[in-house]
Amino acid sequence: MALELVDAGEQQIPDGYRFFVAETETGQVVGYVCFGHTPCTEGTFDLYWIATDRTWHGQGVGRALLTAVEDTVRSQRGRMLLIETASKNSYAATRRFYDRAGYLEVARVPDFYTVGDDRVIYAKRFE
Repeated sequence: MALELVDAGEQQIPDGYRFFVAETETGQVVGYVCFGHTPCTEGTFDLYWIATDRTWHGQGVGRALLTAVEDTVRSQRGRMLLIETASKNSYAATRRFYDRAGYLEVARVPDFYTVGDDRVIYAKRFE
């Protein structure tokens, strides 16, 4: 599996968004992540999307993508990475993934997405 930074023109990607794509040796895309510096902050970054092909779940693709983001944030003197997700049951595995990766739930907005589906915000601080 290889991680590549997506190289696209400025018209295609909003300013400040960065992507990593996980590919097999044959070039099959098995996951991607989008992240960027949070505007109007000092050293805070947001992870906007992380997705892996379901057939590759549990094989380290998501962890490799998240590690690539964390390494990039650290290299840019980032002090914090924030991630938002949903509270509904279908996102339980996603929340466990963030818990295992050392992220802490720092905020919850009740009924944000719909009644009974909260916005859950995770954070990880870097030295």
